[in-house]
Formats: sequence, C-alpha cells, structure tokens
Amino acid sequence: MRMVSSNSEAFPPEGSRRIVDGAERAFFGGYWVKTYPVPSDSLSAKKHLIEALTRRLFNHTEHGLNIPGARLQEARTAYENETDPNNRRVKGGMLAGSLFNRAADIFRRLVELQAEGIEIGEDLPLVRECGRCLMEAMELGRHVLHRSGEEGLDELWGEPFRAFSIPLEAFYENRYIKISQCMRDIDRIAANMATNFSQIPAFEGVEKTVLEFATAARIKPCAPMLIFLMSGHVLSPQESALPSSCPISHWER
Repeated sequence: MRMVSSNSEAFPPEGSRRIVDGAERAFFGGYWVKTYPVPSDSLSAKKHLIEALTRRLFNHTEHGLNIPGARLQEARTAYENETDPNNRRVKGGMLAGSLFNRAADIFRRLVELQAEGIEIGEDLPLVRECGRCLMEAMELGRHVLHRSGEEGLDELWGEPFRAFSIPLEAFYENRYIKISQCMRDIDRIAANMATNFSQIPAFEGVEKTVLEFATAARIKPCAPMLIFLMSGHVLSPQESALPSSCPISHWER
C-alpha cells in the first residue's frame, strides 16, 4: 500500500494492524504491509522455515557450497588444512554449507522425536548443537560470495540462525519491516527515474508509466518487476507506453 500521507492522516504507531481491501495489513515505516498467518512456534514450523531460508540462500550463492551435513567433518578438515587463501575461502564456504545442512538434519530428527511424544527442551544437547552449527555457518559467511561474484549476502546468510533463535512472530515482524523498506526504496527509485527521464525529450510521457510500475511493485514487491523496470523494457525511447504483453494487472495478482 502507498505510504500514509502526513497531510491527510496521522501516522499510527509502528506495528498497528488494520483491515485494508479485505486483508489485514501492518503499518511499518509509513506503509501498510500485507500480513500473513504466523504458524505455531513449534519445531516443525521452524524446521520448514529454516529449510526454506537455506534453499533460498543457496540459490543466491556461488555454486558448489551445498555440501551434505553428513560430510561435515570432511569439509572441516579440508578447510583447516588448506593454506592457499583463494582455496581456503571456497572451502570455508563449503564448510558453512555443510553446517547449514547439518543443522537442518538435526532439526529434522528433533521434529521426528517430538512427533513420537518426546519433549524437546531448549537445553537439549541436540538443540544446542543445532544452534552452534547455524552460528558457525553464519560466521563463515565472510568467505561466501553472491552468485554474481560480488559481495552482498550478509543479510540472507544470517536469516536461518535468526529464524532459529527468535520466536516466529518476531521473525515475521522483521520481514514486514524489510518489505516496508523495499516499498520505500521502490518509491525513491521511481521518483528519481521519473524526474530525470522526463526531462529528456525522447522519454516524454514516461513519468506516468514509471509511477504505474512503482505502484504495482509496491503491491507485490518482487525482483522480476524491478528487473523489468530497469532493463529498458519500460524506458525504451521507441515505446514509452507499457508493453501490451505485460500489463500492470499481471503484477497485481
């Protein structure tokens, strides 16, 4: 949702909830962000969340780091015995990948034990070992590069440990804050693009198109929308109107 206008409506407290267009939204950073049902704060729910975050993480890293947890000791030995700085960096990333998968393996077993009626307390050695694996993997993140070869994985790399260490409700709240920051950045980018490109005769009338895309991107913030916007499909001097093959409504689903 668009940022609240300070001229027409006083800003509600951060985290306020409100039903907007039939859906609950939370107010963060000047934006109403769509909320989602928080699953029960159980080992099973955390397992699914950590597995999803780990898969997402590996999708953004350089190739070859998704080492099975069963090969943890092998990965650790290779890392500790490596002396070449470049090879040591790569093997540090492989060790981190193995640690992530070991933590997922432990969580999987804990969930199975809990399903059998065994009480799983936070002081259980396996729970502490899972946390230790995630913490060590997070610390080794300094060795890992984005798939593009550049840095920029710090936030993604710490998310599995964050999901493990805090209640799920707090984790979801953190996501809403990040989404509101994404919405803010979309508005800033769109405003600057509209201001600068509209001054160029070849892009006359592009301001309306850019702002329309920004509105759709706020409704459903996603990388494809921004890539499409920035790649020239919208800002082509030969065709400043939206391509008919990809209407705004497509992004609002």
